[in-house]
Amino acid sequence: MKFLDEAKVYIRSGDGGNGCVAFRREKFIEFGGPSGGNGGRGGDVIIEVVDGLNTLIDYRYQQHFKAQKGENGMGKDRHGAGGKAIVLKVPVGTQVFDEDRETLIYDFTALGEKFVLARGGNGGFGNAHFKSPTNRAPRHANPGQSGEERWIWLRLKLIADAGLVGLPNAGKSTFLAAVSAAKPKIADYPFTTLHPQLGVVSTGGREFVLADIPGLIEGAHEGAGLGDRFLGHVERCRVLLHLVDATCEHAGKAYKTVRHELEAYGGQLAEKTEIVALNKIDAMTPDELKKQKDRLKRAAKKTPLLISGATGAGVKDALQALVDVIGTAPETKQDKSAAEAEPWTA
Repeated sequence: MKFLDEAKVYIRSGDGGNGCVAFRREKFIEFGGPSGGNGGRGGDVIIEVVDGLNTLIDYRYQQHFKAQKGENGMGKDRHGAGGKAIVLKVPVGTQVFDEDRETLIYDFTALGEKFVLARGGNGGFGNAHFKSPTNRAPRHANPGQSGEERWIWLRLKLIADAGLVGLPNAGKSTFLAAVSAAKPKIADYPFTTLHPQLGVVSTGGREFVLADIPGLIEGAHEGAGLGDRFLGHVERCRVLLHLVDATCEHAGKAYKTVRHELEAYGGQLAEKTEIVALNKIDAMTPDELKKQKDRLKRAAKKTPLLISGATGAGVKDALQALVDVIGTAPETKQDKSAAEAEPWTA
């Protein structure tokens, strides 16, 4: 299945049915009277979070969604049936934006959440609704109201407890494959990872979800490389594991490059708790490793962990550090806003 984390969709709720103008024509009913029924209500457009989805790929092949129109009223006081609602199914972590791509309509953070994106139009009243002692034979009815229509953007931000960041070829995919059952593509060239990957990590009796995103390069916030569009998938993480390639030219510069892109992106990524690790230590001599460690320590202002995703050295310590932080990491403003969002009610 291909990964798609953004889609533009057109939605339209159903129009209400028209009211009916009719009069009783029955034997032995001397005066008859108005008997036009009301029109049915148009169907709503609802978005719902369901289990088993982790991509928006369904909305690449269908972008237009229209709910059913309400049926017209009929004679003999028969009301029209309401139109069927249409339900858009999305994965957990989906955000709904207006057409301007800036106005957030709703943020889905829990399984089973629902939200009405567009309400169907009301059905029109039939002439039976307007009868009164002074108007015994009304000859008018109301038309149904039109439904709502709009373009919206769906954007998926994966739900994970911890996220991996770093330059291309920093060993993020190798680390993810070593600690979870995920099977990301691993190769010795940059940008091997083209889409975010998730893995469930189990350590010390605890489980958490780890997200791996494509590597960042200098100028990613301006569109260089794959850009920074995938950083949205680590916005919800409680902690970031920053991997630095020990075999690169200068570990300190590599660390600062990624930190600059995180700060330029915004989204409070630069404020998140960060664990720094020097990866691929198995490919270094003791002297070279000490030099790179000192460089990274000066740049990050903290002592980095020494790990190797290929051999497993130091991996357990890194996982334990993540578990320790996940349980104590403070909530960001985004976490609080998601938690305080009012639940949908019918």
